Amino acid sequence: MSDLQTVRDSLVAQAEALAKRVEKIEAHLRGVDRDTPDNWRERAQFLENDEVLEALDEHDLAQIGQIKAALARVDAGTYGECADCGEAIAVGRLKALPTTTTCIDCAS
Repeated sequence: MSDLQTVRDSLVAQAEALAKRVEKIEAHLRGVDRDTPDNWRERAQFLENDEVLEALDEHDLAQIGQIKAALARVDAGTYGECADCGEAIAVGRLKALPTTTTCIDCAS
């Protein structure tokens, strides 16, 4: 198995895990049996929890978008090339940030 296939498999697995989490969060947020508490303190906590879940949902969706873009670069044969300067992105940087589009010099 090639290194790119390993990268692809890892990215696909990450995207699938994130998609499952997004599905659970969104199902919870639109749950029909969710009663808003009458007590104002409990209601505030309830709404705050929803805000946290919505932020996690947005973050996960953004990550899925980054993963899809990285997979497109793998397919196009440009994965690991800096989008700014065109040089190769260091393997260590790609291992740490597999969706990165820039080398460390351009990111600085």
